[in-house]
Amino acid sequence: MSFDTIIDRRGSHCVKWDMMERIYGVPADKGIAMWVADMDFRPPQCVLDAVQAQVDHGIMGYFGDDGPYREAIQWWMQNRHGWRVEAGDIFTTHGLVNGTAMCVDTFTAPGDGVVLLTPVYHAFAKVINASGRRVVECEMTQVNGRYEMDFDAYDAQMDGSERMVILCSPHNPGGRVWSRAELEGVAAFAKRHELILVSDEIHHDLVMPGHAHIPMTAIAGIEDRLVMMTATTKTFNIAGSHSGNVIIADPDLRDRFAARMAALGMSPNSFGLFMATAAYSPEGAAWVDQLVTYIDGNRQLFDAAVNAIPGLSSMALEATYLSWVDFSGTGMDRAEFTRRVEQDACIAVNHGPTFGTGGESFLRFNIATPRAHVQEAVQRLAAAFQDLQ
Repeated sequence: MSFDTIIDRRGSHCVKWDMMERIYGVPADKGIAMWVADMDFRPPQCVLDAVQAQVDHGIMGYFGDDGPYREAIQWWMQNRHGWRVEAGDIFTTHGLVNGTAMCVDTFTAPGDGVVLLTPVYHAFAKVINASGRRVVECEMTQVNGRYEMDFDAYDAQMDGSERMVILCSPHNPGGRVWSRAELEGVAAFAKRHELILVSDEIHHDLVMPGHAHIPMTAIAGIEDRLVMMTATTKTFNIAGSHSGNVIIADPDLRDRFAARMAALGMSPNSFGLFMATAAYSPEGAAWVDQLVTYIDGNRQLFDAAVNAIPGLSSMALEATYLSWVDFSGTGMDRAEFTRRVEQDACIAVNHGPTFGTGGESFLRFNIATPRAHVQEAVQRLAAAFQDLQ
């Protein structure tokens, strides 16, 4: 396929394109949707063929025998990430927001603190707050234009009521690929404060050239407190399948999670399993390699153009397809730079404060779209801030 093909998603019940006018006031007829984290690309043909095979068969019944599905996950993790997964450690949830909610529900109690390294993916805080738990924000620091963690500061914040820390690896929205030393620091922090460590690695396949993702399972000594979360949905642009995996090696944690799944009557969407089985394959792997190359090209175009606008700074993107742009250098307040992006440039983007403390001067742009859209977006941004140039 060609990632340059423009597919009009308007009128398809697509939240990203069909809701931008209602939510952001960006006109549907001329707006560019760069907010929701899904891609404007069709998934690989093997995934489409798997769905078509079910349509051709015509009977949409209950799914049975998930052996090939589990084997596909095992194959992918071993071949793409050097991670040996046992089939019995895999739980399928309705996406990873649901997976996060299940972890919070299973391993914490109302009133407990859940630590987030902010700014970070906004759904974490929403789930924590909705469940009656308490968000504990540990703000990351910017060092040479990228995020780093300050564990001495975080240690001082803990009061003993915290029960969990959720790590986003690679990081959304900052695009960091954490080093082994940083992951060891997170693991040590979790052990010091007796926290369950939930590592959301949904973006682990979308790593830019020159960087390498390290699964948290590669860090020794935390097996008894580690919960891993992965999914095909971001990698292959099948978020509508609402499927994700919570992978737990520790027997005690696994039993507790299994009991909660059973109590809630959780079972997976059959289409999600068919799509994931097809995606985690050599054909799917070849498609991902092409995708990453294309996104890297978009990244280079976007960063060069945005960083050429005085006062704007796009954080170096090591992974994901989400560019995190700082507008603090413009001297404008948040309302003004946001107005220029949404009303003058007609681009719908995510607002920085929704990602927690540290996001106040930022907007998040989704660049997983045909390059023509990226080119048009940066031209509009340059025009919207032309008085600074």
